[in-house]
Amino acid sequence: MRYQQCMVMAGGGFRFGIYLGMYAAARDAGQAPDLVLASCGGAIAAALIHREPDVARQKAWLASPEMYNFWAGITPAPTATLGHVLAGVARRALDRRAAPRVPDLFNHYLHTLPPLPALPQPATPPAQQRPDVALVGSRLLYTAAEVGQPRGQRKLFAQTVFCQARAAQLVDGMPAPLGGAQWGNSAVAPVVATDTTMPLDVAARISVSDMYYFACLPHAGDHYMGGVVDLFPIELAQRLAHRVVMEFKAPFDQLMSVPAWRAVLGTDANQRLRQVHAQHADVWIDTSDIMQALDKPYMRNVLAWRQNRVRLEPMPPYAAFVQHMDDHWNYGYARGREAFARDTPSSQEGMRLVNRYNRL
Repeated sequence: MRYQQCMVMAGGGFRFGIYLGMYAAARDAGQAPDLVLASCGGAIAAALIHREPDVARQKAWLASPEMYNFWAGITPAPTATLGHVLAGVARRALDRRAAPRVPDLFNHYLHTLPPLPALPQPATPPAQQRPDVALVGSRLLYTAAEVGQPRGQRKLFAQTVFCQARAAQLVDGMPAPLGGAQWGNSAVAPVVATDTTMPLDVAARISVSDMYYFACLPHAGDHYMGGVVDLFPIELAQRLAHRVVMEFKAPFDQLMSVPAWRAVLGTDANQRLRQVHAQHADVWIDTSDIMQALDKPYMRNVLAWRQNRVRLEPMPPYAAFVQHMDDHWNYGYARGREAFARDTPSSQEGMRLVNRYNRL
């Protein structure tokens, strides 16, 4: 049986606190989802909501000292020297082929992540109704020994949805959105897989393992990459639920993100975004200006010439961090309230950033 309403938390990166605000806005509007579907940074928010549906406790976890220490503990990867990183960026930008070689996601990445702060343990019995959760990741179909080999027509990634049995039954046999013939020779396997046994915290950690930012994650004999394999899972949401709540997103940058998608997945990031925005969602939440509205320096990569590393800007004092997390939550809440209050929530009229890259 399909769910009534699916809220999609698509990406978000370090700004995943916006999704906690959106969830609170949905609840306040009487539109609480019974399923949260998430990829990349949004997976952390989705896992937290599933474990702790109380909004005040969610906010406390987001701005906790443990979360502050998590951000502060992100360090440059051993291979993130300036020459290595800049050469990789240039090589991907100049090569227009669709994933011509098996990419090295084992050693080529920018940052090393510390363990995620422990998620709250669910109350017994639960104090509030908790939505089900489905997290998007991808299982690598190759080993480290095969890195650098010509790919040919080979598929390198199996989109995998980590979810409960109800969602898994609905997903069974679904074509992978990036595995279809319309993408030509993509590196994504044609059918979506499911996993109902993966621990929630591991599934969230897998989903945030974005290519070239963080290393792929080993687990139980396999390696996994993040939710970028279906970063905007609108087709998955439509399959799972009668109603879909989705973001209207900003376009990808042409220098780094678009070439990275092409080199690893064999697809065009902005073409996929346009395809998503051309589909129906019952509610569109406008986050297209997020880079301007929440431009905090500690979330930017910088070239540290003296250290010969690419690293994140240093963390601010804890009090400033708490304010930043509050800003993220408030942004998500305000945009959610705006969307649910529109006369026609399914309309994309009035989206703040629209251009030829993110909408047809």
